Amino acid sequence: MNTASTSLSSSGPAPGTESSLRSGRLGVIGIVFFVVAAASPLVGMTGALPAAILLGNGAAAPGAYLLAGLILLLFSVGYAAMSHQVTNSGAFFAYIGRGMGLHLGVGSAFVSLLAYLAIHLSIFGFFGGLMAEQAGGLPWWGWSLVAWAAVTWLSLRSVDVGAHVLGLLMGLELLSLVVTAVAIFVQGGPEGWNFAASFSPANILAGGLAGSAGIALAFAFASFVGFEATAIYGEESVDPKRTVPLATYVAVVLITVLFAFTSFAVVSGLGAGKVMDRVVELSSVDGAPLVNPANVLFTLAGQYVGDWLSALMKSLVLSSLFAAMLAFQNSAARYLFALGRGGTLPAALAKVNPRGAPSAGSIIVSVITAAVIALFAVAGLDPILNMFFWFSGLAVVSILLIEILVCLAVIAWFRRVPGDANLFQSLIAPVLATVGLSVGLYLLLARFGLLTGAVAEGMDPTTTSWAMNGLGWFMALMPFGVLVLGYFFAIVRHKENKELIQDVIS
Repeated sequence: MNTASTSLSSSGPAPGTESSLRSGRLGVIGIVFFVVAAASPLVGMTGALPAAILLGNGAAAPGAYLLAGLILLLFSVGYAAMSHQVTNSGAFFAYIGRGMGLHLGVGSAFVSLLAYLAIHLSIFGFFGGLMAEQAGGLPWWGWSLVAWAAVTWLSLRSVDVGAHVLGLLMGLELLSLVVTAVAIFVQGGPEGWNFAASFSPANILAGGLAGSAGIALAFAFASFVGFEATAIYGEESVDPKRTVPLATYVAVVLITVLFAFTSFAVVSGLGAGKVMDRVVELSSVDGAPLVNPANVLFTLAGQYVGDWLSALMKSLVLSSLFAAMLAFQNSAARYLFALGRGGTLPAALAKVNPRGAPSAGSIIVSVITAAVIALFAVAGLDPILNMFFWFSGLAVVSILLIEILVCLAVIAWFRRVPGDANLFQSLIAPVLATVGLSVGLYLLLARFGLLTGAVAEGMDPTTTSWAMNGLGWFMALMPFGVLVLGYFFAIVRHKENKELIQDVIS
């Protein structure tokens, strides 16, 4: 590993400390498990899909998931091509730094860290809320702290142990979704298979990007958070120049197919012609729709397979959330590790324990998580309506902003260093992805109040764009503010440690 002579804040790891993640621990399957776990497909199908159907474009919601997946597949083309030349546990900010300059790379690093911490916190809120409702015995924050202790322990045991745990949980989760979907397709549903209702371009875009189609796409993009984590594990993978690109493609295709396939099964099981009425019926509590969105999928599982699967799914939603907590704990810890090793943050963060895990980074993430759980508990805020929706909205905006910057960095990089990338990989796909992601970011910002519940008084976020209160505007603009502050932080400090964005695998 090349050691630079200068840094932004420190001279790097102290002599005699281990500052490299242990290589050769993960193959394609292990990385894909972490990425799919972060996407939490069962949680997406129980939480986001009913909202995308009811508030968005109805039976065409599966098409919105497919469209979002295709845009992210275009993103993956340039991202994977550049990963042949860049392998760094900092992932996105290393790409941006190499393509567009270290200062912007540092700024994007803080945005990426914000994103992973935010989504990590949101999942702890969701988990605690559901456990308190389904199991009782402890308040939501008590269950969140139980999960916190388990996640902290597993994250310190090394990444391959985490992969084994995720493998078991993810296998059961994916199997339950596939079994339900296949059962619905075999039995046909009340109206059979209506591909045109779900996948025709006219229906997908019905209502326009400023209306129902845009709402559905906003929820779809939100469901894909986490897929980009493939490069974070590059340093710990077997043959990263091959493993990272392949894992990226496999993860994006798998998540896209799974979301489109399962959501189409849900629409078919409810009946395309009356899907919105059925979602209202199944998700309502005391006449208020979408209060219990998970009941839509649970009901279909019980109807088409059996009550046993419905009961199993209720437990698997919790295990899916736990798997996502572990995945994002690992992701955030590795961002801190890369920033410490590169000199942007204290060198103490660039340490790994004897098992090869970035222990200092993981402990910092755990401390922040415990503090936020305590803050929300003391303030009496709701773990789902507040903690989950606020932080998940913040995370999605942050990730899309960084993905756009990565696309621009890929274009800039290959203009200087063509390598073996062809025109489609180096220019066409990144440009198309930039356009698609920019539209997605606009839609998320325009519907941020709807996604987070931070709505201005007297405004209807389903019919009015930009209907946010002060808190909503603060959260929506925070990623842009962090990017600017990080950029100027790098300029003011003057010192640069090139190791921050260097390829750490020879």
